[in-house]
Amino acid sequence: METDGVIGRYAIGGAMAAVFYVEPFATFDLDIFFALNLSGGLVTMTPVYEYLATAGYEATGEAVNIEGWPVQFIPTYNPLVAEAVEQAVGIKFKGTPTRVLSAEHLVAIMLQTGREKDYARVARFLEEGVVNVERLTDILSRHGLTDKWREFSSEPGT
Repeated sequence: METDGVIGRYAIGGAMAAVFYVEPFATFDLDIFFALNLSGGLVTMTPVYEYLATAGYEATGEAVNIEGWPVQFIPTYNPLVAEAVEQAVGIKFKGTPTRVLSAEHLVAIMLQTGREKDYARVARFLEEGVVNVERLTDILSRHGLTDKWREFSSEPGT
C-alpha cells in the first residue's frame, strides 16, 4: 500500500509492536499507524478500504480481516504519533521487511493515552529495561507529556 501510494510511511504499533520489546500482551488485532497522503483537508479512509477490497480483504467493523488477523489502519492523529511513525525501527518479521514503533515512542503514546492497561504496559517496558530513558525524556518533553510522566512515576509500585 505504501509502494502503491495509498498510504504514506507506516509502522506497526499498539500491543503487537510491544511484543518486539517485552513479553506479549493479550491483543486481538494488529494496529498499523500510517501517514495519510493528503490532497485536501478532509481525512478519509475510503482509498485504504477500496485498495484492500480489491485484494480480497473486507472490512469488518473497525478492522480489515487480513489472512485471519483483524488489522486496524490508524492515520497519524497527532504530532507524537506522526513522529513515532517517521522514526520507526526497520525490522524483518519472518523474512519480510517492516517497521515497528520504537520502545520509547510506544511508552510515550501509552502515557498520552493514559488508560490503566497502558500504565501497566509502561511499567513492563521499564521493568524489562528496553527503554532508553534519556531518549524517552526528550520525547516526553517535546510532546508536553512531562507531567504525565511525573504522575506515573510517583504512583506506588512504579
